[in-house]
Amino acid sequence: MKNYRTISISLLTSLLIGTLTLTAHAGWLDTLKQDISGSNAAPVGVTSLTQGEMYDGLKQALSKGVQTAVANLGHDGGYLNNLDVKIPLPDSLKHVQQAAHMAGQDKVADDFIATMNHAAEQAVPQAAAIFGDAITKMNVDDAKAILAGPDDAATQYFRKTSNDQLTEKMLPIVKQATAKTGVTAAYKQLMQYGGSFTSFMGQPKSFDLDGYVTGKALDGLFKMVAAEEKNIRQNPVARSTDLLKKVFGAKPQ
Repeated sequence: MKNYRTISISLLTSLLIGTLTLTAHAGWLDTLKQDISGSNAAPVGVTSLTQGEMYDGLKQALSKGVQTAVANLGHDGGYLNNLDVKIPLPDSLKHVQQAAHMAGQDKVADDFIATMNHAAEQAVPQAAAIFGDAITKMNVDDAKAILAGPDDAATQYFRKTSNDQLTEKMLPIVKQATAKTGVTAAYKQLMQYGGSFTSFMGQPKSFDLDGYVTGKALDGLFKMVAAEEKNIRQNPVARSTDLLKKVFGAKPQ
């Protein structure tokens, strides 16, 4: 009887240890799965997405980024009141600004800066229509790299493949806006008040006002698009369509 009891206790002990070991092992696997995917559900991998889903998802993300950026920038104060994208006085004109300050004409420099920013604010809404075909240059490997890349990977790719084209098409729009907002007149007034100082320091090199405003307007636009892309990648709530949820919820494999 004693041997039977001993065997039974040993058997129960073995079963209990085995059960605990399996439970601990299962718990460890569940924890590991959560660490990898952030949930108990198995993550969708980038390689499981179709080429069309990757393209369309990236298009939607860029389109949403552009729409958000234009909405934030394309109004009075959109550039001027946003320190992240505000267009500053060019470095080549800093000594002219100093001359205006010495002459007690800080407002002249401030007005020039304001008109440049207002020109960008008027031009940028029309840029939304230009952001069309750069995405068509993307291949499957590009799309996979973008989805697996940093928070601004799509914006970086978009800028690399379309910056020259955008600059070319934005320049005439900016020229109209600078004429309308009086950028050239403000520049001339600034140079007038800085005349006595510039005669001593030497005249600044030829300055392309429209090219400068265009470049800075695009810098600000891409910066805002990148911010929205980051938001889509990091914040599931910002994924406003089923496709965005699927594509940007995918994990690199």
